[in-house]
Amino acid sequence: MSKLNQLTSAFLKTAPSCKHLDGLGLWYVKRPNGGSQWMLRISLGGKRREMGLGGFPDVSLKEARELAADYRKMAKQGIDPIKTRSQQRREALRPKSNLAVIAEAAYEAKKAELKNDGVNASWFSPLRLHVLPKLGDLSVEDITQQDIAQTLKPIWETKAETVKKAINRLNIVFTYAAAAGLDVDLNAIAKAKALLGKQRRQAQNTPALNWSAVPAFYKTLTKPTKVHLALKLLILTGVRSYAVRYAHVDQFDGKTWVIPPENMKGQLHQVSEFRVPLSSEAQEVIAIAKQFERNGYLFAGVRQGVISDASMSRLMERRGMTERPHGFRSSLRTWLAECTNTTEQVAATVLAHKVGSKVIRAYRRTDHFEERAILMERWAKYVCGAKAENVISFANG
Repeated sequence: MSKLNQLTSAFLKTAPSCKHLDGLGLWYVKRPNGGSQWMLRISLGGKRREMGLGGFPDVSLKEARELAADYRKMAKQGIDPIKTRSQQRREALRPKSNLAVIAEAAYEAKKAELKNDGVNASWFSPLRLHVLPKLGDLSVEDITQQDIAQTLKPIWETKAETVKKAINRLNIVFTYAAAAGLDVDLNAIAKAKALLGKQRRQAQNTPALNWSAVPAFYKTLTKPTKVHLALKLLILTGVRSYAVRYAHVDQFDGKTWVIPPENMKGQLHQVSEFRVPLSSEAQEVIAIAKQFERNGYLFAGVRQGVISDASMSRLMERRGMTERPHGFRSSLRTWLAECTNTTEQVAATVLAHKVGSKVIRAYRRTDHFEERAILMERWAKYVCGAKAENVISFANG
């Protein structure tokens, strides 16, 4: 057995070019070019292995001896110190892998596909409110289906739509983590759903006012306020609340409202602007709203931005109504079905819904603007009190 601690720091500074044993497999290797390295020889599974411990003076004699002692101990326990050290180095080079950090990174990568670059953070809300408080500090690599199931269980039956969004966001975050080189279980979310079972309570559609009751409600919107005017424009055009709230003066050109892709639902699939034909009534509403515009927005907020998503809902709620603004799209769609014989394709286009396969949509070169203009004028007249016609026919073009 070799003696321990045979070398000294003073000797190392002037050591000749060759190998110098310190003891128990620790060698100091001095090269002819002046460079140096610590080398440890260990026995693992009956085989001799060599591992470098760094160079002198970056790794001092004392540090080299401490490292050698640790690695010899691991080898005696049957642990490969070379593999262990490599794994530790990889872990050290990795970015923080806790779910909160990875979720933020995935959100940043996703922002380009979201409305206004995700500035209102609604995409992130299901994670921030229902997932990260419980799992945010865990490494994404350690999260199991049991963790996810326990996290979602409290809202599994009561908030079906929120759960759906949370699962969608988690899938995106896990996929991002895998792409970043982290060892995640991409099937954990699907397995969590299996553990939770089928939801007994299905997601419900937004309550909608029957189309026959829309004129009476519209008649009550008499104040020249932003909320009243926004609701009027939403009812008359059938567009979603987001596009109404973010309506900008430069989007309107006479009888046409051109909504940019970023203000449409599903921007990832919405590659072009959407034209909305404006009825005479809608044009009058817009003209009034322009008097209150700020920074170009028709429905600016009190201090900054635009009116909140809840402002129109609260008006209906204060009146004791269960229906909500988004439901007016359903009111319009039902009116189209019951009072016109327009095609499914045109009716769907009124609401900016996709019709047909991706290939069919790629070859379609019309947005049925003229037909929709006729429909929206008739709808506006009906909403303003004109007697409903049984059928609006397009049989003769």
